[in-house]
Amino acid sequence: MLKRCGRRLLLALAGALLACLLVLTADPPPPPVPAERGRRALRSLAGPSGAATAPGLEAAAAAAPGAPVREVHSLSEYFSLLTRSRRDVGPPPGGAPRPADGPPRPPAEPLAPRDVFIAVKTTKKFHRARLDLLLETWISRHEEMTFIFTDGEDEALARRTGHVVNTNCSAAHSRQALSCKMAVEYDRFIESGRKWFCHVDDDNYVNVRALLRLLGSYPHTQDVYLGKPSLDRPIQATERVSENKVRPVHFWFATGGAGFCISRGLALKMSPWASGGHFMSTAERIRLPDDCTIGYIVEALLGVPLVRCGLFHSHLENLQQVPASELHEQVTLSYGMFENKRNSVHIKGPFSVEADPSRFRSVHCHLYPDTPWCPRSAIF
Repeated sequence: MLKRCGRRLLLALAGALLACLLVLTADPPPPPVPAERGRRALRSLAGPSGAATAPGLEAAAAAAPGAPVREVHSLSEYFSLLTRSRRDVGPPPGGAPRPADGPPRPPAEPLAPRDVFIAVKTTKKFHRARLDLLLETWISRHEEMTFIFTDGEDEALARRTGHVVNTNCSAAHSRQALSCKMAVEYDRFIESGRKWFCHVDDDNYVNVRALLRLLGSYPHTQDVYLGKPSLDRPIQATERVSENKVRPVHFWFATGGAGFCISRGLALKMSPWASGGHFMSTAERIRLPDDCTIGYIVEALLGVPLVRCGLFHSHLENLQQVPASELHEQVTLSYGMFENKRNSVHIKGPFSVEADPSRFRSVHCHLYPDTPWCPRSAIF
């Protein structure tokens, strides 16, 4: 009996000794990682600079040399930045894009003309040269949604349309005068209670059918800023934050020359910097024109990215490249000079280039052939 118990005791001791040897020869556990080392590992995603540059931000960084890149301290922040970067740098979406741009967005809400506030910015010296053309063409079909913002009284214009607003701003084409008119436009839109604010210039043709399709694909209660940049990179500005302190700021903005639209949900959030006389003082903080100030408020201050849409067009691009077969899809068109040449859409129509240099009459007859003054035998 004693011999059997001794044998069991020896076997138990041998097993315990073998287990201890295995534990001692195994790799030691890694020491705890300090928080700072964890941050360094995350920064290594970006390389030696210590600021994480997400894939897709490289193009933006190259396009805007010297622009500050926000330091990333968590994976959730990194992926948030990555998502926004891809949205900003990716292909411009539109409400009814061409097949190469992807499928059209499904309608978000039905829109009626009275849901949209279109502000046309002009100056008194262009009332005859430019506004008469707009009143004859697209405004004639959509007067209830169109408001003209100018800088002088004009009884003849007021008799033609009841939606003329004399802003009492300067007629100069200066930063202050442009911002003054935009401030009035913004306030009038807020007072209107409408769902969408769209700004265009007096050299824009607005295809309202396409505009309603585009806006109807976004909820007006969400933050939506639609338009086309005139630059291939974010604009860099100097923001005055106090009497003796400035800092660099960069952001995308939609050029007013092509037109842009803002949802009511976003417009209400802009109020601290745009309502009353605040728009003028906000513009002075960056010393840039009105359309740049809109981008500054939306992107830089509110953090809402511009939705770039290729359906808006200004005279700063080659309008000859807009296919005539796709004119019904475009939201805005323009005319003017481009590289010292006459710049307008190329469309065959009932009017010669000499009789219709802007091509707006020909475009209008193409979109609305039942217009009384359009020739019945027009071929496009």
